[in-house]
Amino acid sequence: MDPKGDPTLLSADNASNAASASRDSSSAGLSSNTSNLSSSPTTTQFARRVPISPTTVPANARRQSVAETLRNPGSPRQRQHSITQAAAQELMNFPPMGQKHANSKFAGKEWRELTIGELVTDGEVLWADMDTSVEDATKLLTKARDNVVLVRESADSHTAASTFNYTDLLSYLLVVIGLAKPEPEQVELFNKIGMKVQNGERVLLSEIQDLSRKESLVMLPATDGLSQAIEILGSGIHQLLATGEDGRVVGVLSQLRVMNFFWTEGVNFPSIDRLYPVMLRDLSSTLGHKPIISINSDAPLKEALILMNDEGLSSIAVVDNGQNVVGNISTKDVRHLTHGSNAPLLSSSCMHFISLILSERGMENGQDAVPVFYVNPYSTLAHTVAKLVATGSQRMWVVEDDSKSPAQPATPPMAPNTGGSVSSASGGTPASPVHSAAVPASAMAGARMSGKLTGVISLTDILNMFAKYTGLHPADPDAQRARRRRSSSSSMRPSMDASRGSVDKGR
Repeated sequence: MDPKGDPTLLSADNASNAASASRDSSSAGLSSNTSNLSSSPTTTQFARRVPISPTTVPANARRQSVAETLRNPGSPRQRQHSITQAAAQELMNFPPMGQKHANSKFAGKEWRELTIGELVTDGEVLWADMDTSVEDATKLLTKARDNVVLVRESADSHTAASTFNYTDLLSYLLVVIGLAKPEPEQVELFNKIGMKVQNGERVLLSEIQDLSRKESLVMLPATDGLSQAIEILGSGIHQLLATGEDGRVVGVLSQLRVMNFFWTEGVNFPSIDRLYPVMLRDLSSTLGHKPIISINSDAPLKEALILMNDEGLSSIAVVDNGQNVVGNISTKDVRHLTHGSNAPLLSSSCMHFISLILSERGMENGQDAVPVFYVNPYSTLAHTVAKLVATGSQRMWVVEDDSKSPAQPATPPMAPNTGGSVSSASGGTPASPVHSAAVPASAMAGARMSGKLTGVISLTDILNMFAKYTGLHPADPDAQRARRRRSSSSSMRPSMDASRGSVDKGR
């Protein structure tokens, strides 16, 4: 795939093709032109695809061949793994540890005495203007450490009027490909966006502000105490903006950034450090119980995207017919769908999409990817936080194995002969609902490693608990969760498998 010649999914012809592909499952077969996932938008706006001969771009020929091989692999036994089973198991059982020794910088301090400004960095703030195109804003988003781009009225302003994140990108994508159902007041807006895309015109950030239900835009002085920020973040707000004396935004403080700080520096703060050895089952009364939604691994990817958009979720668990967790799909994964050549993936199964992402990650990082988006009731809080920080995830799925006991490792042992590999090979497995290269759940490395989905623990839950344990009073996160949901009367509700029983509303 030529990164300079592949059109975005948002161009006129490709948006039409994507909508057609989402309605016709028979179009979901992946050709050689759709074999390679792309993680960022192209630099050519609304361009038509120009077939590139391998002889004209020899530098890309080898990578494309590798990608196609991953999409249509031979026997799993023939694959060479760059990470051993023992090494993968070691990583999962013992995630990276935080600081083991006290930091003199925080000697004699409690975390509540720190300021917001001590955790943020001015140079990491990425800006877009209201007249920036969605395509250009998406390029910035893929580079943002905190998964958010600040949107200002003009280039002369240093005050954020809005934000652009992967949830916004998902909402926009569903409108462009015709999978989103507008609320009555959105009909005119949807039609306007559709016409601009069909005419090959740029769609601006100012025109998509009302597509998704945005959370409150919170700003606090960088000199304010960290305790004020934790009360807000523990109430379900995903990030807040730190401002200088002149009101200029000097940094973004996200839930994940705070969690990373508490993990690496927790040893300096006894009120935090003493919670880490506690098992999740012993924190259940504090963490609370939330309904969760899962999606079957054989369901079309478009159903997972619609479900996340309707329910205001940043990720969804993918399960097999026994409700065992076999994968995870997040709004951040939408970046792989911004190219027209990947439109057929919308009608492929969720498991197939997951396998492509993991295969691509393996090629980029030089090692096989091992799913680690789950913990169990006997996992310690330290183990859970370590996984959240290591994966950059918003949540971990809680699974249970009937054979599990407190004496066993926090993460189930790896099944024999899996080697942490991801295989697209089919055989003796239920057919995918689409005519594509089906990837059965049993072929995934995590299929026999996890357990039955029983719950979820999110960054919001943990920060809410940290706040309460130190005498703070965060608001009920359910208010923010409800705000992000679309009304059930106007949302497009896909037909789900009966096992869909649990949806994570704890975003």
